[in-house]
Order: sequence, then C-alpha cells, then structure tokens
Amino acid sequence: MGLSKLIALVVLLDLLSSARVARSEFDDAVGFLQRAKEPDFFDWMVGVRRRIHENPELGYEEHETSKLIRKELDALKISYRHPVAVTGVVGYIGTGKPPFVALRADMDALAMQEEVEWEHKSKAPGKMHACGHDAHIAMLLGAAKILQEHRDDLQGTVVLVFQPAEEGGGGAKKMIEAGVVENVDAIFGFHIATDTPIGVVESRAGPIMAGSGFFEAVISGKGGHAAIPQHTIDPILAASNVIVSLQHLVSREADPLDSQVVTVAKFQGGGAFNVIPDSVSIGGTFRAFSKDSFFQLKQRIEEVIIAQASVQRCSATVDFLDKDHPFFPVTVNSKVLHRHFEKVAAEILGASNVGDRKPVMGSEDFSFFSEVIPASFYYFVGTMNETQGPMHPPHSPFFRINEEALPYGAALHASLAAKYLSENHALSSPMKNIRDEL
Repeated sequence: MGLSKLIALVVLLDLLSSARVARSEFDDAVGFLQRAKEPDFFDWMVGVRRRIHENPELGYEEHETSKLIRKELDALKISYRHPVAVTGVVGYIGTGKPPFVALRADMDALAMQEEVEWEHKSKAPGKMHACGHDAHIAMLLGAAKILQEHRDDLQGTVVLVFQPAEEGGGGAKKMIEAGVVENVDAIFGFHIATDTPIGVVESRAGPIMAGSGFFEAVISGKGGHAAIPQHTIDPILAASNVIVSLQHLVSREADPLDSQVVTVAKFQGGGAFNVIPDSVSIGGTFRAFSKDSFFQLKQRIEEVIIAQASVQRCSATVDFLDKDHPFFPVTVNSKVLHRHFEKVAAEILGASNVGDRKPVMGSEDFSFFSEVIPASFYYFVGTMNETQGPMHPPHSPFFRINEEALPYGAALHASLAAKYLSENHALSSPMKNIRDEL
C-alpha cells in the first residue's frame, strides 16, 4: 500500500472513530432523561433538594449547603475545589483538558419566613429557599451523576459551578475573581419557571434579563410641629415630589422601545401623626436592557433626587449601594449556544416543548459570567402542573417546587455539556496556563 493511501486510511479511520464516539455520546444524551427519571435516581435528587430546603442559608453563609454538596461529590468520586468565593464549590468531570464547559447552579436562600406548611418546611426562622436554588443544586448534582457515569465518553472537561450569594451578593463576580471560569469556553445556567408547563424549557438569543442596581437617598429638611409647617422644611413633601419626578425618567426621557424601570419601593420617615421629621429616606431599584441606558438612568436618578429636593429647600444624598450590592449587567445569551440549546432540547423533549422566552426585567448575576465568557447561555425549566393548582412566583413566602421537574433540568444540563464537548473538541487547541484539573 502506498504512503498516500495509508495516510488516507488513517484519516478515514480517525473520522469514523470520532463519528462513533459522537453518536454514542449523542445517544447517551437522549437517554439522560430516562436515567434521571428512574425511581432511585429521582428519589435521590428529591432527597437532596428537601435537605437543602429544610436548612436554608443566606449568601456567603452556605456552609452546611456546601458541606452537603461536597459529600455528594465525594460519593460520586468527583474531584472538586473548596472553598471558592467563601462557600462555593467547583467540581470537574472528564479529561481535565480542553475544551472546558461549565454548568452553574446558585446556592443561597432568601431572608423571609416560609408560609408553606409541609413536612420539609424551613427550620431556620426568617430564611427560606423561595427562589428554587435548592432545586437548582439538586439538578446540577443530578447532571453531575449522569456525566460521571459517562465520564469515559466526555471529550473534554465539565466544570460544575456551585455558586454562593446570587441574591444580590454578586457571588458570580467573586467566583470569576477566584479564577473559576479561567479557560472555560462555554457556560450554561438555568432557573425553574413556575409559569411554564413541566416538560417544557424556554430561552432566547440575545438579552434575556435586565441589568439592575439599587439606590437609597436621604432627603433632609427641618422638622417641627405639623400645626406650624411654615416653620419647617418638609422632607416628606420633597420626597413625594422626587418620587413622582423619578417616574418621568422612563415615561418622558427613555425610548419607548428601550425597556427601562425605576421603582421606589421604600419610603421611611417620621414616627408621629403631628410631627414633621427632619429627614426621610427612600430607596428602590432601576433596570435596563443596555449598558448605556443603565448608566444614563443611574446618572439621571441622582440628578433628579438632588435637584427636586433643592426645589423644596431640602438637601439630598444618594447612595447606589454598589459596594455591598454590585450592579448586575444585562444577561445576554449567545446566538450560537441558543441554536445548540434548541437542537439538544428538541432531541430530548421534542421540538414542541422548546419555547421562546420573552425578556424580563428581573436580573441574574449569571450575567457576570456572560460578560467574561461570550459563549454563555441561560434558560428556564418549566415546573407548572395545572392539576396541582396555582403556583406562587419566586420570592413569595408561599413559593413551592414541583419536584417532578428535577429530572428535566438534570438531563438537559448534562446533555448540553456532553454534546458541546462532542462538537467542539476538534476545534479546541492547546492554551497557555492550562492546568489538568483532575
């Protein structure tokens, strides 16, 4: 056999081998949902979720949650790093080599009292998993279990990101600063959706969640008796004018096609019916779908508060609280990964169960990842079952989870990662500063 024919044969065999591996992995991905629905597997995920739900922990305090995650990873023989960003955990499955694809779940609870009466109600007074992060952890652990069972087929490395402090603490930012996504080529995140039927997943390309920030202002005047207002400088009146003027920023200064929100949700001042206070504090949130609009809104909020207060002879100070609550960027989904998501989800769930998600003014600190990893993607996993009655939205004390959704999130997360590695391993090239994570 001539040298040229020998080379051609080697190339052909290599291509056939790659095709067989890709097909094997693809077939496995299709079967991931059946695996996640197996009774023992499903009961394990439900048990994990309920243990976390009973013991909610706030941002950067997720010590027991982190301990539970590490225990489960140990049982699955998955290597990991800890602590990362205080309480975070980062696991690794696969070759330890490029390409790297990350799967993220948030860990923290909310500072609110649970009002749902059930066997696994929160045992921590004033704390509750009211945004589904307990389910997110269970689903990512489920994905990890599936991927670990198929680790020999993975053509790269899956990075499991268990992130603290999503609820305003900027945990994603701290994870990035800790180098968690260094060399990561793509990242996927998810959230349960109470307004989407179970078995249905939704997302979209481009902006999907708004950038957000907080503000707080103190408006100071001169207090006195309510019967002689002429001897006072009334900060309540000034604050009222400020609030009305802030609403004009969206209705009269913003492009109607450029979605923006300014909401004043806190007004505190005075403690008696007949006393005008010395000062009033107001606070709220502002949101936008572009960076330019967001920072224009920030600038105008400060200008309006100070100027309107001065009209009423008051002074004002404005604090955007970004040291403790960093501004969240806009969450933007990769167009390439959206096509990947649609293809993989349709193969598992059927094309009719893959929907388009309208952008929402809610925010997500997954957006920090999308700023540093262009190939980032965030999607929603449906939990609604009309036969079980209405479901309350996230951040409600009556919020509850339809646990039947856990296999869908676990299987799709695992499939997105496995298929991404299968399709991109040939495109990956050696990179500087790569370390073998395993």
